[in-house]
Amino acid sequence: QLPLPGSRLCLYEDGTELTESYFRALPPQTELVLLGPGESWRGCASDIERLLAAFCSQQDAVVEAARRLLTDERAPHRQKLLADLIHNLSENILAEDKEDDKKWFEGLESRFKNKSSYLRHSCESRMRGYMREVSGFISNVHPAARDAYRGIIDLMADKLKSVKYNGCYFDRREEEEAARLCTAEGWFSCQGPFDKDDCPCKHSINPYSNRESRILFSTWNLDHIIEKKRAVVPELAEAVKTRDGREVNWEYFYQLLFTLDNLKLVHIACHKKTNHNLSCDKTRIYRKRKQTHEIS
Repeated sequence: QLPLPGSRLCLYEDGTELTESYFRALPPQTELVLLGPGESWRGCASDIERLLAAFCSQQDAVVEAARRLLTDERAPHRQKLLADLIHNLSENILAEDKEDDKKWFEGLESRFKNKSSYLRHSCESRMRGYMREVSGFISNVHPAARDAYRGIIDLMADKLKSVKYNGCYFDRREEEEAARLCTAEGWFSCQGPFDKDDCPCKHSINPYSNRESRILFSTWNLDHIIEKKRAVVPELAEAVKTRDGREVNWEYFYQLLFTLDNLKLVHIACHKKTNHNLSCDKTRIYRKRKQTHEIS
């Protein structure tokens, strides 16, 4: 039913267009694609595009068809592919409140009434944990500098409280900091290992989608690029000890410890436990005091 002018014959596997001589040289059972005018074929990539289009336009039908296939499937690899497909398409991303997605909240405390509140709490817990590590380091600080170190801890704690422990990082509301991590509808992308610009595996997750994704997201890490234990906290202690009348730039250390200036969200497989060999910027450890000029 295709018009002869403009029609072409291609190899299914990679879209190579056939000439008559090439066609005659093909082995038996070679799979071919007949294209009409204006159509294109790029091999398996075209199949994937068609599959993705079907997912977007007929998601419920695809899930039902996959469930029927899974009932009779015996091959373990195909079973896993079908099960993963069903899992990934059976999402309730837009639901926010508990009554709209009760399964998502299974295993959580009853005080959490919506998804964002739980994820904010999780982020707040991480930040509080970082604060405890900073506070716990005081035993390593020179005794003469401990009062000054405590003063900086108090300033950081007040700052964290004022921004609600940066829980907005994991809130679907369109806040500036959250937008730097989170894309539309709560998707988070792995930002890659500390020494890479992006994630080579393109890991992504939406913890709002279903219970399994919410649990899996808890294994992702907020990785300090300049390391918290090896670099930032010891450098802060040393700065307080050797300040010699200078004012420690505690806000610089706060940014390194608690903000996206020095934090990357990474999949657990991309979280490198090795020494990053990075140090604080020596020019930012102390504040520049304002000079006052006496007028005679």
